[in-house]
Amino acid sequence: MRYVFIGASALAVSTAHLLVSRGHEVIVIERDKEVIESLADSLDCGFLHGDGSKPMVLREVDPPSVDMLFCLTSNDQSNIIASLVGRSLGFHKVVTRIEDEEFEHICIELGLEKSIVPARTIGRYLADYAEGQTTAELGTMIKGDARLLSFVVGEEAGQKLGELPLPLEASVICVYRDDELLWPVEDLTLERGDEVVLITNSKHIDSLRQRWVRPHIV
Repeated sequence: MRYVFIGASALAVSTAHLLVSRGHEVIVIERDKEVIESLADSLDCGFLHGDGSKPMVLREVDPPSVDMLFCLTSNDQSNIIASLVGRSLGFHKVVTRIEDEEFEHICIELGLEKSIVPARTIGRYLADYAEGQTTAELGTMIKGDARLLSFVVGEEAGQKLGELPLPLEASVICVYRDDELLWPVEDLTLERGDEVVLITNSKHIDSLRQRWVRPHIV
């Protein structure tokens, strides 16, 4: 498989090393030429010198042939812009790194569902581990045609959860309100800014995105 990383951050380099060791093709796009030179001897992958948020640069890696684009620079805004540009160019999957959790809702509204907050993810894992809990990997539970989708409540504010126009093959898993987990009961009144998480059949993803994910401009 073929993977492209924007930004040679510690997280990107660590992930790239693992993928290369597993026999995958990896390309790292980095704007700092000195960083590329420092990694060239230790990381057996392709390097592209340039700004990964620029369409001209991303086109050089042939987006349709790439299995996943990782936007992992140390700048949240750059990662969001690069993700939107990458998606518009035809990358199949895009992963967006954000450090400031205030950007999380923005990513959801823009349809960047595969966003990660590394510090929070690691923190939760360590806290669970300290308490002796075993956390199941989400990827092992979502199988077949099942897909997850989340959206931020806007015009739906004031509606009951049970009033959402969902297809038969879709259910609400939970609702987050200011990071508080709310159980998805039908009479729950939605408030602006709530994050609603759905599980559905993959065939409904596009129609649900069109209904609830705000349009974006690249």
